[in-house]
Amino acid sequence: MSNAELPRRAAEAILRRVAPSATLTEVIRRTGGELSGVHELRCAEPVIVKVYPEEWDYRQDKEVHVYRTLARHGVGPVPEVLHVERAGGLLDEAFTVLSRIPGVPMSEVSAGMDEAEHRGLYRGIGEFLAAVHDIGQDGYGEITTEVVDPAPANTPYMTRRFARSLALFDGDPELRRGVESYVAERVGLFASCAAPVLCHNDLHEGNVLVAEGPNGWAVTGFVDVENAIAADPLIDIAKTDYYSILGVEAKLTGLLEGYGPLPDDWRERVAVYSLHHALELWCFHSIVGNTRFLPDIAGGVRRRLARP
Repeated sequence: MSNAELPRRAAEAILRRVAPSATLTEVIRRTGGELSGVHELRCAEPVIVKVYPEEWDYRQDKEVHVYRTLARHGVGPVPEVLHVERAGGLLDEAFTVLSRIPGVPMSEVSAGMDEAEHRGLYRGIGEFLAAVHDIGQDGYGEITTEVVDPAPANTPYMTRRFARSLALFDGDPELRRGVESYVAERVGLFASCAAPVLCHNDLHEGNVLVAEGPNGWAVTGFVDVENAIAADPLIDIAKTDYYSILGVEAKLTGLLEGYGPLPDDWRERVAVYSLHHALELWCFHSIVGNTRFLPDIAGGVRRRLARP
């Protein structure tokens, strides 16, 4: 069911879990949810239902943990966790009910914005990332309800991440060797990170909600923490840069204004982390069978390796 339509009868039963007297008016399939089904249940106070396929149900634990961690630290706006249910209960698959944050994904309206609007919204994104990165972690690694198999320092952690992605990369052998050489020459940059922090690790425009008001566009919230990790905060800056900024100066300027001062070597570290994100994206699309995207991603990796 994860990426299928949510039957109305099931939606009504889910809604009764959090709002027994509410009347369901409509079930909307929401954008996003590459691995999980995301549905909006329309009623007086709409809610979001996220359904997790069996092989990804550990992501439910992660999202609940991260959302509650952010709320505990006053970081947001992010959805409130209203109900958590494991597989085999109401549905065959696990699901979580979240509060609905008003607004639309920025990715749906960004193309029609001018530089000033981009700069203002990215300032809000930068402020959010800075607040997330104030939440320290005990080690570097993947997160569920804690850091899993934590690395004691950033160098072994990032070395491990690159090695894992390269092991899955079965594209051009010459390109693989180029990545290996590039990383080997810059491995010393990883040691610049003194301590791990909580990272959203997927903060592109599809996961930023915005709304237009009397004073223009404003950020209303942030969603989708399925990819959260404990890492160098610059890996988050690099993810936003790779997926959404794409060389648009107004966006980068706004992000940096909102985030605050960065270390002197931030551009070099972001460049290496962006290469990692590209390699990881290639591997993801290869695994799920979206092969049509692979040539463009590989071309981007080649261009990054060619930069001085």
